[in-house]
Amino acid sequence: MTDNLFQTFALNETITLQNRILMAPLTRCMADEELVPTQAMADYYARRAEAGLIISEAVIIRPDGQGYPNTPGLFSSAQIDGWRVVTDAVHQGGGKIFAQLWHTGRVAHPYFFKKTGSTDVLAPSAVGVEGSVPRMRELSYQVPKAVTHEDIAQLVADYSQAASNAIDAGFDGVEIHGANGYLLDQFLHHDSNHRQDEYGQTPENMARFALEVVDAVAQRIGNERTALRVSPGAYFNMASDERDRAVFDYLLPQLELRNLAFLHIGIFDDAMKFDYLGGSASAYVRSVYNKTLVGVGSYSAESGSSAIAQDKFDLLAIGRPFIANPDYVSRVREGKELVEYSDEMLANLV
Repeated sequence: MTDNLFQTFALNETITLQNRILMAPLTRCMADEELVPTQAMADYYARRAEAGLIISEAVIIRPDGQGYPNTPGLFSSAQIDGWRVVTDAVHQGGGKIFAQLWHTGRVAHPYFFKKTGSTDVLAPSAVGVEGSVPRMRELSYQVPKAVTHEDIAQLVADYSQAASNAIDAGFDGVEIHGANGYLLDQFLHHDSNHRQDEYGQTPENMARFALEVVDAVAQRIGNERTALRVSPGAYFNMASDERDRAVFDYLLPQLELRNLAFLHIGIFDDAMKFDYLGGSASAYVRSVYNKTLVGVGSYSAESGSSAIAQDKFDLLAIGRPFIANPDYVSRVREGKELVEYSDEMLANLV
């Protein structure tokens, strides 16, 4: 039974979702050369407007945040106009959509922002990550520059501006990407944060940048339109460290005080266990965070519905099955068989 997935859900007094099924952020690399959303992207999102909420693919907040080809931005007037076509299409279909705000940090590459004249890859510390850029394997990651206090202040301002741009573009709110080994997440883990100042060493210091960004965005567009994605379990672009738990033990209650629209777990498979978290990432977060929580990570409609019934989380984000099934919500509601996802589907928007 999946009946609970089709209940309305009030995120707050401002935003009510038509069901509990969210479309998870899915990087598709389909923007044009100026990182402007295309009509094909508008059509793609419109076909999925039946979701309770669409969380857009990750959207870079400024040129040096780019680490993948053809990922859309939200820092130019053309990009804002392009996204407005997308949001209009989703709203015409009766849906709601949040923009996921993104800076990739140490997995950015200067190849993408060489026109700006900068070659600096930014991160908490000058600690690189091994590997190369997906889809462009000839580009190896480089050792990043440790951000200065001036850099940090500008980044906070740029997240805030991107959130304002998102509202101007017609988004219903934003999800700040603080997970999956990208910039905010890099401050929250000992593997990538070796700072000796007020942004490193202690849980309070390591959480400082993330909270500054959350506060700046919430002040700009309202806490009811501000959400955050987190990865307390390090697993992607990041090595685990048992000291990380103390950082999230501090961060999560601080986030709860801010009455965000929701908190979203960043994990590919929620069956993964982390010894220092005492189990799965979602179980750990639920144990210390009592506000609206979004679960994700290889759940089916049935297993996600069961998890919601057991109060493991409140909303279910579905990823790849939404690529294969634009009508995912209808298919689940009507008990129809789902089309199986395949990697070939990533090549085109469908």
